[in-house]
This record gives sequence, structure tokens and C-alpha cells, in this order.
Amino acid sequence: HPPIVESGPLRDLIEFPPDDIEVIHTPRECRTVAQAVPEEGDTDAHVKDSVRSYTEDWAIVNRKYHKLGTGFNPNTLDKQKERQKGLPKQVFEADEMPDSSSYQDDQDDLKRRSMSIDDTPRGSWACSIFDLKNSLPDALLPHLLDRAPNEEIDRHNEEHRKANRHRELFALHPALDEEEPIERHCVPEVPKEHFGQRLLVKCLSLKFEIEIEPIFASLALYDVKEKKKISENFFFDLNSEQTKGMLRPHIQTAAISTLARSAIFSITYPSQDVFLVIKLEKVLQQGDIGECAEPYMVFKESDAAKNKEKLEKLRGQSEQFCQRLGRYRMPFAWTAIHLMNIVNSAGSLERDTELEMKRKGSWSERRNSSIMGRRSLERTTTGDESCSLTGFRPATLTITNFFKQEGDRLSDEDLYKFLADMRRPSSVLRRLRPITAQLKLDISPAPENPHYCLTPDLLQVKPYPDSRVRPTREILEFPARDVYVPNTTYRNLLYVNPQSLNFANRQGSARNITVKVQFMNGEDPNNAMPVIFGKSSCADFAKEAYTAVVYHNRSPDFHDEVKIKLPASLSDHHHILFTFYHVSCQQKQNTPLETPVGYTWIPMLQNGRLRTGHFCLPVSLEKPPQSYSVLSPDVPLPGMKWVDNHRGVFNVEVVSVSTIHTQDQYLDKFFALVHALDEHMFPVRIGDMRIMENNLEAELKSSIAALNSSQLEPVVRFLHLLLDKLVLLVVRPPVIAGQIVNLGQASFEVMASIVNRLHKYLDTSQDMHGRNGLLSSYIHYVFRLPSPGGLGGSVHYATMARSAVRPASLNLNRSRSLSNSNPDISGTPTSPDDEVRSIIGSKGLDRSNSWVHTMGCKSAPWGSSPGSAPETMQVLFHEELALQWVVSSGSVREGALQQAWFFFELMVKSIIYHLYFTDRLESPRKNRFPERFMDDITALVSTIAGDIVSRFQKDLELVERLNTSLAFFLNDLLSVMDRGFVFTLIRAYWKQVSTKLYALQNPTLESLRLDFLRIVCSHEHYVTLNLPCSLLTPPASPSPSVSSATSQSSGFSTHVQDQKIANMFELSVPFREQHFLAGLVLSELSVILDPDNEGMFGLHKKVVSVVHNLLSSHDSDPRYADPEVKARVAMLYLPLIGIVMETLPQLHDFTGGPQGAAMGSSGEEAEGEGNSLISQTVAMAIAGTSTPTPMSRPSSFLLNSQASRQHGSFSAESSRSLLICLLWVLKNADELVLQKWFTDLSVSQLNRLLDLLYLCVSCFEYKGKKAFERMNSLTFKKSKDMKAKLEEAILGSIGARQEMVRRSRGHAFGSQENLRWRKDMTHWRQNSEKMDKTRAELEHEALIDGNLATEANLIILDTLEIVVQTVSVTESKESILGGVLKVLLHSMACNQSALYLQHCFATQRALVSKFPELLFEEETEQCADLCLRLLRSCSSSISTIRAHASASLYLLMRQNFEIGNNFARVKMQVTMSLSSLVGTSQNFNEEFLRRSLKTILTYAEEDLELRETTFPDQVQDLVFNLHMILSDTVKMKEHQEDPEMLIDLMYRIAKGYQTSPDLRLTWLQNMAGKHSERNNHAEAAQCLVHSAALVAEYLSMLEDRKYLPVGCVTFQNISSNVLEESAVSDDVVSPDEEGICSGKYFTEIGLVGLLEQAASSFSMAGMYEAVNEVYKVLIPIHEANRDAKKLATIHGKLQEAFGKIVHQDGKRMFGTYFRVGIYGSKFGDLDEQEFVYKEPAITKLAEISHRLEGFYGERFGEDQVEVIKDSNPVDKCKLDPNKAFIQITYVEPYFDTYEMKDRITYFDKNYNLRRFVYCTPFTLDGRAHGDLHEQFKRKTILTTSHAFPYIKTRINIIHKEEIISTPIEVAIEDMQKKTQELAFATHQDPADAKMLQMVLQGSVGTTVNQGPLEVAQVFLSEIPSDPKLYRHHNKLRLCFKDFTKRCEDALRKNKSLIGPDQKEYQRELERNYHRLKEALQPLINRKIPQLYKPVLQVNSHR
Repeated sequence: HPPIVESGPLRDLIEFPPDDIEVIHTPRECRTVAQAVPEEGDTDAHVKDSVRSYTEDWAIVNRKYHKLGTGFNPNTLDKQKERQKGLPKQVFEADEMPDSSSYQDDQDDLKRRSMSIDDTPRGSWACSIFDLKNSLPDALLPHLLDRAPNEEIDRHNEEHRKANRHRELFALHPALDEEEPIERHCVPEVPKEHFGQRLLVKCLSLKFEIEIEPIFASLALYDVKEKKKISENFFFDLNSEQTKGMLRPHIQTAAISTLARSAIFSITYPSQDVFLVIKLEKVLQQGDIGECAEPYMVFKESDAAKNKEKLEKLRGQSEQFCQRLGRYRMPFAWTAIHLMNIVNSAGSLERDTELEMKRKGSWSERRNSSIMGRRSLERTTTGDESCSLTGFRPATLTITNFFKQEGDRLSDEDLYKFLADMRRPSSVLRRLRPITAQLKLDISPAPENPHYCLTPDLLQVKPYPDSRVRPTREILEFPARDVYVPNTTYRNLLYVNPQSLNFANRQGSARNITVKVQFMNGEDPNNAMPVIFGKSSCADFAKEAYTAVVYHNRSPDFHDEVKIKLPASLSDHHHILFTFYHVSCQQKQNTPLETPVGYTWIPMLQNGRLRTGHFCLPVSLEKPPQSYSVLSPDVPLPGMKWVDNHRGVFNVEVVSVSTIHTQDQYLDKFFALVHALDEHMFPVRIGDMRIMENNLEAELKSSIAALNSSQLEPVVRFLHLLLDKLVLLVVRPPVIAGQIVNLGQASFEVMASIVNRLHKYLDTSQDMHGRNGLLSSYIHYVFRLPSPGGLGGSVHYATMARSAVRPASLNLNRSRSLSNSNPDISGTPTSPDDEVRSIIGSKGLDRSNSWVHTMGCKSAPWGSSPGSAPETMQVLFHEELALQWVVSSGSVREGALQQAWFFFELMVKSIIYHLYFTDRLESPRKNRFPERFMDDITALVSTIAGDIVSRFQKDLELVERLNTSLAFFLNDLLSVMDRGFVFTLIRAYWKQVSTKLYALQNPTLESLRLDFLRIVCSHEHYVTLNLPCSLLTPPASPSPSVSSATSQSSGFSTHVQDQKIANMFELSVPFREQHFLAGLVLSELSVILDPDNEGMFGLHKKVVSVVHNLLSSHDSDPRYADPEVKARVAMLYLPLIGIVMETLPQLHDFTGGPQGAAMGSSGEEAEGEGNSLISQTVAMAIAGTSTPTPMSRPSSFLLNSQASRQHGSFSAESSRSLLICLLWVLKNADELVLQKWFTDLSVSQLNRLLDLLYLCVSCFEYKGKKAFERMNSLTFKKSKDMKAKLEEAILGSIGARQEMVRRSRGHAFGSQENLRWRKDMTHWRQNSEKMDKTRAELEHEALIDGNLATEANLIILDTLEIVVQTVSVTESKESILGGVLKVLLHSMACNQSALYLQHCFATQRALVSKFPELLFEEETEQCADLCLRLLRSCSSSISTIRAHASASLYLLMRQNFEIGNNFARVKMQVTMSLSSLVGTSQNFNEEFLRRSLKTILTYAEEDLELRETTFPDQVQDLVFNLHMILSDTVKMKEHQEDPEMLIDLMYRIAKGYQTSPDLRLTWLQNMAGKHSERNNHAEAAQCLVHSAALVAEYLSMLEDRKYLPVGCVTFQNISSNVLEESAVSDDVVSPDEEGICSGKYFTEIGLVGLLEQAASSFSMAGMYEAVNEVYKVLIPIHEANRDAKKLATIHGKLQEAFGKIVHQDGKRMFGTYFRVGIYGSKFGDLDEQEFVYKEPAITKLAEISHRLEGFYGERFGEDQVEVIKDSNPVDKCKLDPNKAFIQITYVEPYFDTYEMKDRITYFDKNYNLRRFVYCTPFTLDGRAHGDLHEQFKRKTILTTSHAFPYIKTRINIIHKEEIISTPIEVAIEDMQKKTQELAFATHQDPADAKMLQMVLQGSVGTTVNQGPLEVAQVFLSEIPSDPKLYRHHNKLRLCFKDFTKRCEDALRKNKSLIGPDQKEYQRELERNYHRLKEALQPLINRKIPQLYKPVLQVNSHR
């Protein structure tokens, strides 16, 4: 009793529409212009029936709304595209990237601009402010500064948000990629005539070398392998009118049908063995074929003139023969074409028949079902699969060679031999002399609807615009193997093929023999019927046909085919008469033209059946006697003379192609008996039997049973008629000998067996539900209940008139116990009255049981309208069917189960037909069916459910079919039966499955139940069935069909109210009783998704797609378009929200972060049992039982994320589907209801909901066009396939149905999927197949994805608003606002459309204005985040986003200011945000940000309320400061390519932040990041150390903890540069001020983190000693915290570091240093600067020189940059002012002697370097090099401003000093170096002989130029005159002394190292050494007396 609702959309939601179902009679489409019907009027009953079955209208049941069920979900159809029309293009920043090319040019311009870095640290304020003042602001938002109440703001925001929303969420969501949806029932194909693949052959011309007579041709197809002619003949001739004129006397006017020159052949089984054979005949002549063919072989066309006379003579002869013998033909020549060669090759034909091919343009591929025909229903052999005739390019063939026909080789056998031989390379035929000619043919696939076509029966095929046009003939196919297609048109043809004659033993002259064939309907010669089809250029029909003559052959073979049109009804007098003639070719006196030499005949009927087949007939010498036609010639008639003693001498074959004659004895018998009943004429003659009335019943039953023995092919051909008759026998039990004979059981059994046979043998023609196409189309189009009334004649079916006389006997016969003809089952009928009433449920009875008025009427004819006919004893077919099925057992029951779908569908159609035509569709459903029928159905469903449960493991394929059939049946019943009744059936099934599942957790069974559910729920009135409008109060009655939502009384107690709200959102018992089907769906969902239910893991996707499909179908349903209605529909799914919340921990993590972080952040402990969202009752009630199932939910609501993870999470695809369903419910549900429910939820539950929304934001984030382009590749498809395989593996073989689907997609040619019914449905499927999409498709996808992202986020925003309202209403639960904010911020961080962002910012502004403390006091981290998001949006390229973001940012400052008269927090956060934005963002455009800053300034200027406060000034300061940072950033951008410059800039910006520790820290980290990118690990480590020092400074101010570093002093050992971090300047902020040092790094943990990073960077840089220093700072902290674990790690790392120092000794390299001088005005502020650059170890001078030259060359132009090649001081005046000069010199670290004491290790010598040196050689006259005595050297020592390594890689040089060495000093240095080298080589360990010898060679070798000896001679030979040089002289002398000593040591060492082979070399070295020593001796020993004087004096004074 639905609540009373006014009519309107809601009303429709509650009630089924009145016009739900109708039965339509639609005329069947006829191919031909005129219907094919027999010409004779009165025909026998069988013919009438057959013709009726070919012409009557289709009876189709139409469920008007069926297309709205989920089976036709537009999401999966092309309609999806329509629903997406008119979508607005959403603007996304991600897509608005500047076009790369133009962007590049700007960059280049920037590079070429001057690179000035102003001297002031931050650029000039004035210019920057000037820029800002001049830029334009964005539009201001109106009313932004007005004070309005929050409610007002909310309402305004909501109006805007809800305007122009996309109605249908699912239209934006790509369809799920799944197998064919199981609930889709395809409409079967309309039964139609069968065609194979069709081929059009056009005959263009035939030309011989000589043209002397008419030539006649025929074409036919032959299959060599099957040895079968596979088409009838096509006769044509291409003779000119003149040549035809030669035959004038013999030709009547030619009918246009015989002038055809093109033909369409049909080939059902194309194969490599098919040949097109062309045979030529000519008019009979004297002489054998060879003689007649000779001229064609001898004469050439080119010699026509030469042979003119001979040709004239030949032509004359021909004319004579044509005159005299024009009616006879003789064989002439033949050839054959191998069909597949033409189809497959592009012209590479085997040259058998020397064909030339010219190709026409390509034929567009048209693989179409009409060409393919139905799938052939039998599997073809594999070899044939490649042969398809549907898509080849049309070919024009020219056939040049014909073979002469051998007179004794005319039979088909011979032809097959020739054809087989033709395929061999060495064909015998090649050796024959050919007849040259030119036959041109066109061969192409036949077009879809050719014009001017005639059927084989000469009917015109539509379209046939003009009857005068030369037609194309359709050629009848004789398929090579059986074709299983029911007849649909009337056709009745007979082919007579005379094969051979043997007159060898006949006396008398009979040589040139022809056979005249006639079809007679009597014995008089005039009785020849004009039914023989004409050949070419003649009349349509003739009375006779002559075979071709073989000259002088007494036993000829024939190759003629005579085609006869059979009369519809045959009598005993119809026969074929053959007359044999001898034709005299020579014209002799008084010889007749033809002499009859024999007669024979074939009677057409034998025992009433058509005679066909092979006959070997005797031939009579004289005319047959009277009434011969009834007998067969085999009967020896008295007094007749026979050839060869009555032996069979004439072979002939008769073949019929008929849709009247079944040619199967069993079918014939059955039909004959049924018609006999109809005619009621006894005795019946059938064959040679006479059947009396008393044994008719037995015969009838046995003939029904015998139908099983009939051949399958005729059964299929006559399927429609046969099934109709069986139904008729059930519905109208015949009365035989006064008894009603019940044939229900017999018919049921034979139906079951026929249906199974069809399934078994024709399994390729099944759809995915295993329904045979032929049967389903029979049910859909053909099946109907026979209208009351018989089949003409007097009715001998039980009419009520007769039964009324003997009600008792009737009662007995029809009582329930006997109705199945099985007396063992007893049962007492209730009362005769009831019994009869239930049997006779049809219109004629008014409802008051009176059946008196039906007495004694005669019946009406067949077609009479139901109801008008008098009442016959009519059994209702569906009731009988149900009954028979329920009581069946054994093999019959098994058979029916196998094909349950067939009987179910028959039953349903019968029910609907009955209800429709008895007008019962209006009556209430409860009263439509008798109780008994309902019981039968209940029993049936129950037993079948039992079968499913008990057999699913043994016989999965059957069970899958059974399961879907049952589901479809129940779905159908929902349309016609009482819904409560059907629900009990569903529940019965449910219980059985649940009980089994309880015992055996098996996913296969669960999967079956899902399929079942999915099909039942695909009902078009699913929503109505769920009683969507009833409000949930506990129902009064347990029956689900009675919804007793009684009063909607006004005075609800609040408790009831709450209970109701909870009930609506939980799968409570009331919910599940009220919304029965939705309850089942959601229960399934919750059970399968239950994390503890691990066995069901593989079904996630499946169950989610059930829900997804339902929702997406509701979404697009026009009936629910009204929002109010949709809200009601959404109510059915409210529990979904809870279910999805439960699954949260298992959902795929789209955020990409660690799962726990995103999800479990709600942070509250679970509150025990009450917290579970799904009530415990679910678990119990799932099965409708009260037993607790093992599927109860986990009690805690917030599982810790780890624990829940172990269950394996959902795939991304399933999660996404589930979330879109959730969003749909949130979008469409009633907001008030949601709000009430949210109010009831606990905080942790609300937090979980927010987590879910957070996930949704990530899940539906817009991917951007780029992503679509990237995805457009096959990788995507592969992963899908893999996943599918994996799922299948997990599920085991859930796949018998998939197997079916796969099979029906088929392999053999015949089964190439007939896509017809899917054309309109399957385009959606292709998205996975064809991956490379066009530009437009990608655009479209991006458009849809953009809209989906926008809509999804708007729904999330709506929901957040509801949550916020909940908080406002309850004034508690503030703690969840943080969660709301988190989701908001997360959504801002994702790619969002401009549309969404403006709403998002509006919501954020409202949120901040409602809860100001939230941001500024509680959620400070979020405040920082918000500032960052707002700033990022302020720099958006899209103006609306900027406008809203600047408004939000301004209001944020304003609100912060209002709270405490200053907005330090926002100031700081914004400044920090800007820095990190600038530092990280690649595509950051300062122009846009500048506009936003200007907008903020404008707001401040216009803000009247705060005009008097300090606020505007503060804003201005902030904006200017931001603008400064921005300008620096712009510069950074210019130098993006120049790493040194970039780092310099960052360095400078960081320096500018000296006063703002947070920001300096940020920039230091940015720098660290940049260094790491470039692998400058040492520099990165330094940045981190500086950061740590900075943090330490401020920490030591904040808290005094002994173990923390005291500030930057502590870090001195790591780097001397650190001191610059000390916070000493006056403007340092104290760290306790609001908002300073509040970043996460300014904590102990932050500090530790920085140091650990620094250590790891040092380690990567190989500076292990520094690692130790860093850990020295760290260890005390960990010790203080007693953190043993950390300490263990640190010591481990230290051990590693020291280990490496030891290990890598001598192999370490840190860096190479170069001095770079930069000169030239082009460099801007770098002009005349000098730097030391640190480059990676082992960098050659050439490398850095090349790098810098290349870099600046690119910036200024190649020709503008020069590298100065020497190291001399540069004179700026001499340089070209327009060029840029770079001077690069290699420098080495420089240490004073005292320093060397401390710098011992390699590390010491390469760390903390501030001084570098390079040397320049020179001579006084300006050359660089000169002789020893004039060679000077200049040492330049540079000092840098900071020590290397520093936080940047180039450091300015601040000091330079030069030291000049005189030549002798240079010599001293050289000698010292040599001596050192010798010492090193000598003492090296392990010793290195090679190195030692090299050094020795350089020291003592004789050849050494400027060697030691020369140096000594130049400088030591005399004592210098200048006393200043004494010391040097002496020093050099001592050096030499040392040198010789070292040489000796080295020689000694060498001696110990060498082998015997080097002895000589050693001697040589020693000789040289002695020589050197002798030469040096005097020079070394001479001391300068002056130097020693003072010493001596002292001595003498002693």
C-alpha cells in the first residue's frame, strides 16, 4: 500500500505503467517484390500450413520499457556519446601550458638580455615597486568585503555551486570494461533465408579468333574435394544480334530473365577446392567435336583477310546447320577458374588457364552478416578458415584458353579428375592444344542490396526499380555440406540431371542421341506442363528440354541440368517423361529430323512422398501403354518391348530443393498424421500403411517419439512448422474415437530431445547464455498460442460442446493425477468445477463459471481473432508445460534442464500471449493465475535451485546456464506475476544458496549468485519493485510484497525518527524487507567486500560492477530525471555509504602516499561495538535465516591500517567504481537525510567519511591531456590483459560461461561472430581493442575526464558543506573540521578546473569566517598549506582562479588581523610559501602572480572598514616584500640554464632573508636540492650544515639544553664558513615571537634530520672525515635521549666511513679548481669579476673551457665570445668592447710551509681551501719561454671570500698576490722537484720498476736536453758576481749534491729489481751516472768562500 502520492513523476515511481507489455504482430519482411506462394489455389493442408508458416506475421512480445533495464545500460552503448554532447569544456591549468615553441623564444630573449644583478642585495626597491604599481589587477569579487551572516553566504555559495551542474554523473565515467554484461539478452536474429558468402560474376564478352556461329555458355561452381556441384547452372550467351539471327526459326521471343549476363553465387563453405567451371556449347553439326573445333584452332584473327574464302564457306555451312538443327546442341569446349586464387592473390595466378587479371580499385571491406549469412552451423575443417570471399578486391579476368570437350569425357567424374589435375604444376591439360578465345569476366564480392536481381524462382528481389533492365540472376546453391537454417520462404524446385545412356545392345541405328525431358500431369502429350526453366535467350518456361548430342556415340554421357518448377500439390499422375531420339545430322531424302528410339519415365509420388535420388531406368522401345504413369518403369508391363531385356540402361539423378517436401520419412509421417486428424478422414493412408481410427492414437504417439530418429537437417529446415504442430497438440488435445488424447508428455519429451539435439550439433550458433539462435528466434518471432479454432475442416479437437455431455469423463481425464499420462501419481481434484475452471482459463468464460453458452458451435478458421471463436477445450500451454516439467524425471528431466532457457522462455511468452489476448493484463496480478500453476512454478524454481546448489562443482557449465536461465525467467515473471510471489521464489533460491555457502565457502557459488542477482535486478522496473517511496517503519507483515508503511503521522517521537534515519542507512531488517532487491544487492556487496571474507577476494570487481551498473542505469533513465525522483532512487542505496566506509582500509590508495598516512589520520580510538556501521542483523538476515553466518563484521571501525592491509587491497579499477557509486549516492540523496545521519555519526566515523572523500579527490583527479596522449599506447592494454588473466587464475574456472562467450565468438568461418544484433550495442567494447586514438578522440576523452573531475569534486564539496553544517547545528565535533580542511586543501593541491576552484575557494572563505580560530590556532600546519595553495592559485594562468585565490588570500590576512591586530602568522606563511613555490615550481609565471599581488593591494585600498588601522600598510609591506622575492625569482628564471649564476642568485635571495630564519632555511634547502640534482654532493652537504647551524642558533635561544649544539660555533670543525649563520645582527627576530621559527625544522628532531642528511651527502661526496665531524654533533643528542638504536646506526656508519678512508687511500679525488676571469660589458655586473670555480675531479682545462664557451656562445652568439688563451694579466683597454672574453686558468691549492704541518692527509689538503696558486713563465723581453738563464716565473696566489667546499661552486676572489722567481730560483725548484721524484720512486712500496727506470732515464740519460748537467753548467760554473745570488747559488749546489746521492740510491734499487735480460741496460745507466757524476764533481765541490767566512773567523778567534 504505497503512500498516497499525487500523480506525477513520483507516482510513476511507485506503479507499473499500464502499457508495460504488449504483443505486436509485425509483418515479416519479404525480400522479393511479390510474395513467394504457390500459384495453384486449392492446395492440400500441409502446403497451406507450410505457406502460412512462411508468410504469417511475426508475433513479438514487446516490453515497452525493457530498454531501460540495466541490460541496455547506455553507459555501455553508443548513447554514452549522446549523453556527453554539449559538455562545457572545463579549463584546467594543467592543459593551459604555454605552447613550448613560443615559450622557448621568450626564454632565449631573456638569456640575451643583460644579466645585471644589482649591487644592492635585493635589487632596487624603487624600480620593483614601480613595476607593481603599474601592473593591472584582476577583477575584484563583488560584495567580498560586505559583512553578511554565514547562512546567507552559505546559501549564496550553494546556489552558485548547484547551478548548471551535470545531471548524470555516470555519463562522465567510462564504462566498466567487462565481458559482455551477463544481463544483456540479445534480441535474436530475424529468421531469414540462408545465403553463404556471395560472389558477383559479370560476363563481359566472349570472342573467338573466328566468328561463324552462335556459342552458348554456362557457369557453375564445383567443389573438387567434396566431388559435388555446388550451384545450379547459370546460362548466358554473348552472341551478337546478327549471330543470334542465324537461329531465328527456332527461337520464340526471349524473356528478359534469360538475357541476364551477371549472376550472384552463394558459397556457404568456401574452400581451396572451389572452381568456377565454364562450359560452351554450339549448335549440333555433322562431325565429331574435334572436327568442329578444328577451325577455331587453326585460323587466327590476324589472317582473316587471307582466309576470307574459307571462312565464308564455314559460315555458310553453319547457317545451314542452324536452320536445320537449331534446337539441338553439342558440347564444344570448357575451362575452369580456381576461385581462391582470384580472391587471395593480387594477380599472381597459377597460369593454368593463362588468365590475365586486371585489378579494379580496392573494394572496401564489407564483412557483413548478410554476406556471411548466418554462421554456418557446423564447424568447418581448419583448412578452410582462411577462405573468405567477403573482402577481396574486385578482379577482371581475361580467359584466353579453352579446352576442347572430349566426347567420351563428359561426365562429372571426368570433370573432377581434370580439375584435380589442373592444380598440379605439370597438368596434362597443358599439353593439349587449346582453343584460343577471349572471355572477360568481372568477379567481385556481391554488394549488399544489388538492384535488378531475380531469385532462382524468377521472383524480383527488392529493390527492382524497372522491369525492362537486364537482370542479375541469383544462382541457387547446393551447399557442399548440410546447412542448418529453418525454411522461411516457399520454394519448390526439381533438378533432373540425365547422366548416361547405354544403347550398345540396342538393335537398329541410334547414334546421335538426344533425350527430351518433359514434366507431365497426365498421359496425353498435351499434358506436358510449361514448368521447365529456359536457358539463355529463350522463353521463361518451356514444356520440354533436349540434352546435347554427342556425335556418333551409342552410349553417350550427358552433362545437362533440367530445372523444373514443381506444382505445390502433386498427384499420382505427375511424372517426368524421357523420350530418346536419334537426330540425323545429314540432310537425306525422306529421312525425318528426329526418330524416337526409346521411352522411360519417373512417377513423382511414391506412397504420397516425393521421389528423388539416383535412378537407373530401363528404356522401352515403344510408347508406354495407358495409365503407365502410376507405375514405375521397373514394373514389367505386359506386351512391352524393352532395350536390353528390361535392364537399367539410363542413369538419371533427380534432386529437389523444396520447402514443402521434407524428404524425411519420420517428419512426413508425423505431418501426415496431424493433417489426417485435421481432415478427420479415416482410414488414413500413410506410405503403404492404412491406419484406422482406433489405432491412430498409438501411431500418433509413436510418430511423435520417432521424430528423434529423423535427420537433423530436415528437422531444422521445418523447425518452425514442427514446433508449431507440437504446441498445437498440447494446447488442443485431439479427440480420437471419442476420447481426448493427452499428448502433453509426449510433446514435452520430444521437444526436449529436439532442442538438445540442436544444441549439441549446432553449438557454434549459441549466444553467450548458451541459447541456440534458431530456437531463440523461433520463440521470439514465431511462437504463438494457436488461436482458438481448428485448422479448417470440421474440428475434431475436443470442443466444449462434446465434453459438456460427459463432464465426468472429462474430469477424469483431466484430473491432475492423470494429466501427465502417468497413472502412478495420484492426486484428487478439488471439485470438478474448480478443476474445469482452472483448465479452461480463457476469454470465453466470464468470471462466473458459466460455460453454458458454448454449446455445439462449429469452429472458426485459423486466423480468427482470439476470443471470437467458440470455446474449444483449450489447455493453457504454460500451465501444461510447467506441469510436465515438474513431474518429468530421468533423462527427460535432464534434457529439459540442459535447455531450461527454452522452456522458460516458451512459458513466459505463452503467459504473456495468454494474458494479452484475454485482456487480463489489467486485472490485479494476484488473480491472474490459478493456484495450481503457482505451485508448479514454486516447485520448479525450488528444484532447479536445488540442482544449481548440488551440481555446481561437478557440472559447472550446465549450472551456469541453468542459473542464468532461471534468473531471466524470474526477471520475466516480475513483469507479469505478483511481485510478492516472485520475491518468495527469489528468496527460496537465496536460502538454498546461502545454506550451501554456509557449509562451503566457495567463490564459484557466490559468483553464480551474483550473476543471478544481477540478471534479476536488470529488470526495467527494478526501482518500482523496491518500493522506493515507502518510509521505513517496521512493516506489519513479513511478506515482502506488502509494504505497510501506514501512517506518515505528524507526531513522530524523536526516537522513532532517529531509528528511522539509522534504518535508512543500515542494512537493517526493515530496510531489507522494504527494499527487497536493493537489500540483496547491498548485502552481497557488504559480504563480498568484507575483509575477513578472503575467499571472495576475486569477486570484488564483479560485485562492484553489479552496483555500478544499476546506478549508472538509474542515472541515465529518463523516468528518474527529476531530482526529487532521483533522491528517492538514491534512498535505496544509502547503506552503500556505510559499506564503502567499512572498506576504506582496503581501497586502492590513489593518493600515492603511504596508506596509513592518508587514511588512518582520524586519530581516535575505535569506540567498540556500537561503532560498526552495518548492523549485526545483516549477518543473520542475509540468507533470510536467523542462523548467524560466519560473515559478521569486524567490530572495530577504524582498523589499524596495517592489520587491514593484509587482506589484499582492491584493484584500482574496482576501487574507482566503488567510489563513483558512493559519489552518485552522495550527489543524489536528499541533503536533509544525509545531514540527519551525519549528526548521528560518531567523530571517528565522520573522520572516516572525510578520509573517504580525501581518497575520492585523488581518485578522480584530472589527468590532463598529456596523460591521455601518453596512455594512448599499448602498455595500457597489456596491463589490463594481465590483470584479467590474474583474476581468472584467482577465481579458478569461474569461466564456463566465458568459455561459451568465447566459443560463440567462434573460430570456424561459419561462426564468425554475427555482429548484427550487436551493432547498436558494441561500439563501446572497442575502446580496449583499438588503442591508437585520433586527435579528436583524445580531445573528447580529456573533455570528459575534465568534467568528471569537476563534478566529482563538486559532489565532495557539497558533502563537506553538509558535514560543516552538521557541526554548526550540533555545536560539537569541532575536531572534525581539521579533516574537512584537509580534504579541501588536498583538492586544491590536485589538478582542478577553474570552475571547481572558484567554488572551492568560496567554501574555504566561508569556513574560515565561521571558524577563524581553527586555522590560526589549532591547525597551524594547515594554515601554511592553505597559504601555499592560495599563492599557487594566485600565479595561475587562468584569471578566474586568480581572482578567487587573491580574494581568499586577502580575506585570510584580514581575518588573521581581526583576531589579533597583526597578521604575522599569515605574513610569514605567505612569504615562506612564495619561496618554496618559486624554488620548486618549474612552470611558474611571475607575471600572473604580480597581477594577483596588485589585486590584493587594490582590496586593501578599497577596504573601508579597516582604513584607519595599520592593516593597509602592513599589507603593502608584505606585498612589496613578496614582489621583491618575485623579481629575484624572475632573474633566477633567466639563468635557469646557468647553474653557477642560478646558485649565486639563490645564495643572494637566501642572504636577503638573513633576518627571517624560516625563509633562509627554505632557500638553503632549495640550494641543497639544486646541488644534489647536479651531483654536487659536497655543496649540498654544506647547505645542510648551514641549515643545521641556523636551526641550532635559534634553538639555543629558545631552550637551554646542554646536549644541543651551542649555535653555529659548534659546527666550525665541519666548515669554517658556518659562522655566517650566527644570529647576531640587530634586526634578528626573537624566536618566541608569534609565527617565527615555527616550521617543523626548528625542533630537535628537525635538527637531527638535517644533520643526518648532511652526513649522507658528505658520504656520497666521499668526504668521510666530515661525516665524522657531523656525527660528533649528533652523538651527544642521541646519548642524551638514550637512543641506543640510533647510536648503533651512527657507529655503524662511522665504522663504514673510516673503513673507506683506509680502503681508498691514494685513490680519492675531490675536485679540480680553475680561475675564471670574465671581461666585457655584455656580462653586465659580472664584468671584470674573477672567480675560482670548483669542477668535478679530473676535469681537463679543455672541458671547462668548452663548457663556458659553449654556454656563453649560445647566450651572446658564437662569434661574440672569445677565450683568452694565456694566463697573463688582462688589459681591459686592449679588448674589443663589443665582445665577451673569458680567461680560464688551472689553479692548485696553495699552502704556506707552516700550514703543511697540519695538512697531512689528502683530505686535509683538499678541504677548507681559501688560497690557490698558478704559475706563469715569462722572460724579460716578453716571450713566455727562453733559455735557462733568462727563464723567469710568476706565481700568483689567489684568496677567495669563503673556503671550499662552500654552499656554492664558484667563489669570488678577494685578494691576489704575485711572487716572481729569478731563473736560478726556477732552477732550484726544478732540481728539488726532480730529486723528490727520484726519492719517491726509490722508496715506493710496492716497488715499481717501470716508474723507477723512467725517472732514472730522465735524470742520468745522456740525451737529456736542459737536463741536470746543463743546469749545473749554466748556474754553477762560476760564482755569481751579485752577492745577492750567493745564497741561491749555494742552495742549488746543495740540491745537486742531494740529487747525485738520490741517483745512486735509485740505481742500487733498480739493480735489485731487474731480471737477467736487463743487465746490459743497467750497465749503460751506471756508465751514464758515472759520467754525470764526474762532470758535476768540480761544480758541486766548489764552495763560495764569502758564505763561509764568518764561521771561519769565529774559529780563528777561538
